[in-house]
Amino acid sequence: MLILNPEIDERQVPVALDKFLKVITTDGGTIENIDIWGRRRLAYEIQKKNEGIYAVVNFTATSATTAELDRQLNLNEQIMRTKVLRAEEAIAQVAAEKERAEAKAARKAAAPAKAAKA
Repeated sequence: MLILNPEIDERQVPVALDKFLKVITTDGGTIENIDIWGRRRLAYEIQKKNEGIYAVVNFTATSATTAELDRQLNLNEQIMRTKVLRAEEAIAQVAAEKERAEAKAARKAAAPAKAAKA
């Protein structure tokens, strides 16, 4: 996942990403999917900015290639944040978040029932 500077024109995002993702393809990796979410409000301010352009890239590459990609992304001023996850870790995080959301919904549903009994 990448968060790009919001001052970039959104039409230039795929071009900027392709420049970085060449590291993967030149080392024999493959890019399965590029999902550009667009401009979103940040949970907290990063580099004095409240918005960022989110992009999620699914790819297959060696760990050395992934480390080089992460290094290049961190050096670029247009990239505000990066997060590289293995597919297993990402799936586990999504499952854990889903469980937390379901537990929270169950607690909210149980709270009015308890209040009515009291």
